[in-house]
Amino acid sequence: MSRALLSHILHRPPLLLASRGVVRGGAPPSRLRTLRLNCSATEVSPSGDEAPAPPARKKRVVSGVQPTGLVHLGNYLGAIKNWVSLQDLYETLFFIVDLHAITLPYDAPQLSKATRSTAAIYLACGIDSSKASIFVQSHVRAHIELMWLLSSSTPIGWLNRMIQFKEKSRKAGDENVGVALLTYPVLMASDILLYQSDLVPVGEDQTQHLELTREIAERVNNLYGGRKWKKMGGRGGSLFKVPEALIPPAGARVMSLTDGLSKMSKSAPSDQSRINLLDPKDVIMNKIKRCKTDSFPGLEFDNPERPECSNLLSIYQIITGKTKEEVISECQDMNWGTFKTTLTDALIDHLQPIQVRYEEIMSDPDSICSNHPEHFTNIYVERLSPSVRFCGHLRCPRSLTSKLLGVCLSGE
Repeated sequence: MSRALLSHILHRPPLLLASRGVVRGGAPPSRLRTLRLNCSATEVSPSGDEAPAPPARKKRVVSGVQPTGLVHLGNYLGAIKNWVSLQDLYETLFFIVDLHAITLPYDAPQLSKATRSTAAIYLACGIDSSKASIFVQSHVRAHIELMWLLSSSTPIGWLNRMIQFKEKSRKAGDENVGVALLTYPVLMASDILLYQSDLVPVGEDQTQHLELTREIAERVNNLYGGRKWKKMGGRGGSLFKVPEALIPPAGARVMSLTDGLSKMSKSAPSDQSRINLLDPKDVIMNKIKRCKTDSFPGLEFDNPERPECSNLLSIYQIITGKTKEEVISECQDMNWGTFKTTLTDALIDHLQPIQVRYEEIMSDPDSICSNHPEHFTNIYVERLSPSVRFCGHLRCPRSLTSKLLGVCLSGE
């Protein structure tokens, strides 16, 4: 089954439940609210004596990941494991944001390879395609078309205030920055609003982009929703659901192997600073053997003078699933040579099943590039077509839509 798995996943649309209507009644703009991962994952309509309550439905969570092709231990322990838990609580849509990846200079030949590799890594780490939908952003053209429609209602001042654009354009200079870097937050809003998302997992430093998405949704609902939408042949009420932030529980904060005060990062110049999930055994062994330590006797947690010691013990604790007390009892009297061997063995044992699964998924790369245009047609008709109509455009007949999209996707 693994030989054709990515072919099925990378080229299918999101697994959506039965089409739902948009939320009724426009609400005034509100401050961004956040939900924690341990919140209720279902919605139940209030019941009364006159009628039984309808069955509960899972809230929908949408999230994207950059196609870096490089995932390290910090990504895995700090974020991916949380993603895996989401698929059991929510209706989850995960996609590889290859359109966002081209907003800055990039290596075009490597993009498709990194996209494929990133999808395979997430699947190998536990994302279950029978529970969650995982797909490639550029394969669903509705993302781009809805972005254009939303752009027409998004004030340029809203985009100019985005911190990331300010920082990157200042560093690179106006002549080296493309328009996409300014407008990509609108594409992010399209990614979310296209699927009437309830919740979006965000880090504490990413709330500005989600707040912009909420503002765009509220603005479009105000401009085109309600009675205006009904006069255009729609259902009335709000066009887009205004999503809320989902703040997952704090994942493990894994620090660099060369500096216990710096977070493990793929942007660090030295590969020695991180354990990549696909590192072979000898590389893992060499990196742990050469990682920075100290000259204090024994091993201990939470000593501010020993950040590297605390970091390595924490990695061992999480990888093995042991408690802090169990790790202290086992390791406090070890010297660095003995502990590094113990940690290396634990890392290799934990990562080997992920690496084996990754190789199984990637074993037949030629099967990955098979398209299924009919699936993308369904996404367009069911999700984007109403958004085109609210702007006043002439509705395209379903039969013609299918023909046009079939030609577009086949490249004829």
